Amino acid sequence: MFLLKICNFTKTTTFENMNAPFESNPLIDRLPEHLKQFIKPQDYEDYTPINQAVWRYVMRKNVDYLSKVAHNSYLDGLKKTGLEIENIPNMYGMNRILKEIGWAAVAVDGFIPPNAFMEFQAYNVLVIASDIRQLEHIEYTPAPDIIHEGAGHAPIIANPEYAEYLRRFGEIGCKAISSSRDYEMYEAIRLLSILKEAEGTPQDEIDAIEKKVDELQNDMGELSEMALIRNLHWWTVEYGLIGDINNPKIYGAGLLSSIGESTWCMTDNVKKIPYDITAAFQSFDITKPQPQLFVTPDFAHLSQVLEEFANTMALRTGGLSGVQKLIQSKALGTIELSTGIQISGVFTNVIESEGKPVYVQTTGETALSYREKELVGHSTSYHSEGFGSPIGKLKGINLAIEDMSPRDLKAYGIYEGERVTLEFQGDITVTGEIITGTRNIQGKIILISFKDCTVTHNDTVLFQPEWGIYDMAVGKKVISAFSGPADVRSFNLVNHVPSSKTIKAKKSTEREELESLYLNVRNMREGKTPFMTIEKTFEILKENHPKDWLLAVEIAELLDKNHQTDFLQEVLIYLEKLKQTRPEIAHLISGGLELIFENESV
Repeated sequence: MFLLKICNFTKTTTFENMNAPFESNPLIDRLPEHLKQFIKPQDYEDYTPINQAVWRYVMRKNVDYLSKVAHNSYLDGLKKTGLEIENIPNMYGMNRILKEIGWAAVAVDGFIPPNAFMEFQAYNVLVIASDIRQLEHIEYTPAPDIIHEGAGHAPIIANPEYAEYLRRFGEIGCKAISSSRDYEMYEAIRLLSILKEAEGTPQDEIDAIEKKVDELQNDMGELSEMALIRNLHWWTVEYGLIGDINNPKIYGAGLLSSIGESTWCMTDNVKKIPYDITAAFQSFDITKPQPQLFVTPDFAHLSQVLEEFANTMALRTGGLSGVQKLIQSKALGTIELSTGIQISGVFTNVIESEGKPVYVQTTGETALSYREKELVGHSTSYHSEGFGSPIGKLKGINLAIEDMSPRDLKAYGIYEGERVTLEFQGDITVTGEIITGTRNIQGKIILISFKDCTVTHNDTVLFQPEWGIYDMAVGKKVISAFSGPADVRSFNLVNHVPSSKTIKAKKSTEREELESLYLNVRNMREGKTPFMTIEKTFEILKENHPKDWLLAVEIAELLDKNHQTDFLQEVLIYLEKLKQTRPEIAHLISGGLELIFENESV
């Protein structure tokens, strides 16, 4: 046994046309800081010759097969988005091309939180996990990678109608309210995907995290808005089919990037179901091929179902249930009252009466906004310990405060300098001296500030004078409740620390030697000077790396191109034996040879 030693080649080798300087995109520049925190350098030089070979194999298979079964936007989209078959894309270099269709791309580390992922979409930015799957997982990986994101998501956005659906999905989806269970599930799935993709992870570690994912999945309780909309995302953006239910085409990125499942999904083994809102209640397992898929007749139908679902969200329904969802989430959220005033914070309490919220309360940093812009003087530093306010109409008065004219307000004593007692429906009482009021652009009063103020609910004191100025939000009802702040600048959201990071492939002398062999063959294919003959390359491959199959396929491709028929036969015999000893990869070898010999029998 002998080893070819070529040190540090992975760091010093670059590929022509991949060295273009970073070219930003106005869409990236306008991203808020809390999204920019997820962006990382692509580190193009980290891609090894094996990584490049994996990309090339998958893309060649995809273009060959998907040209027959993918939506007609796919191949056109490959060109429009600047994706190459021969090289892993430089996603920041792609931005010059992507901006022509109104989009951008950024690199991230694996799964990012669902709300952030969707918010990127709302800004017309694709997030692309820059790592690439191992050769051993060439057909499918549960971990997001550049094949899935780059070759799956990117081409289809060249279709304007689909691109608008994706943007709108992000806009609505990032407002979906999560449960505390959702956050646990996200962390568990992220870790599972990392461990399954990492080289040499002990099976007991994988089994343990799979068990945890199963337990969480079976104990989610009532599905949150985020869980439901993630299902819709999965069955459309990731695993969607389009067209005739009996002869559909592929548009979902998960299928477009999986050479195994894109074939499987076209068989009768996978049930095809007309797409409608019921897909929101169909769960999925990222580690297994999907037993059923949903078929939309066209992209316009996707938007129709999305709007139908949005109509069920607290974003549009508000009310008591919206406030309760925010409380259950235990996370930063916002309610909007009928006057347009927005209260952002962690909601911890709601007092209800006759099925309506009559008092809401936050704990900790809170900000008040109007039309997504923080009100002057009502930042988190001012409302650092929380905020509470009655909601609804006054007892015995049919006219809501927000609908009162200046004359009405004066008649009811709601006037600057007046000491007043306001008794709200639901037995909330506010007593204090009015300092001032804040009006919205329509002239409706949205906020009243009091001094020497006491707020009670029956015998329970909710606010007392020694606590300082009492600011009361004005609104007869909660019209909206959603995840996150109204004004992203109100809170320090640059605080994401992932619990797990993508595990890089381990380096070894054997691995480095194999990488050097792949590089040598790549150099030959690109017309560069090789550092050893193809015969020597094949000899070392057979001797030291008997389980590797992709390099032998690439060698066969070169030999066929150069009409070295005798040597080609030797390589083909080797590959045939490898198919016998490793039946699990036999179809991959056959697939690679089919690309070389086209319609010839192999």
